Amino acid sequence: MKAKDFDQKFDQGVEDLVDDLDLSTVRRVNQAQKRINVDFPSWVVDSLDREAARIGVTRQSIIKVWLVERIKAEAANNLLNNDTASGAH
Repeated sequence: MKAKDFDQKFDQGVEDLVDDLDLSTVRRVNQAQKRINVDFPSWVVDSLDREAARIGVTRQSIIKVWLVERIKAEAANNLLNNDTASGAH
């Protein structure tokens, strides 16, 4: 299907266009996986396991979520600090 035909279907409000897409080569931006190994003290692993069990996710999931939250918080904090240092309001 040509792009103009796809655009026309979209503009006409066709709700399900997924069948018209070739999803075999789709990649999510910045989502490539990279395996790393991290050593934690046993008390940290135990705490992670308890919290993961409490909310019903895997240890790996809780580590990922917490790290992403922290990275986003640090980025926001750095942005705020840079704005404050430059005199922006």
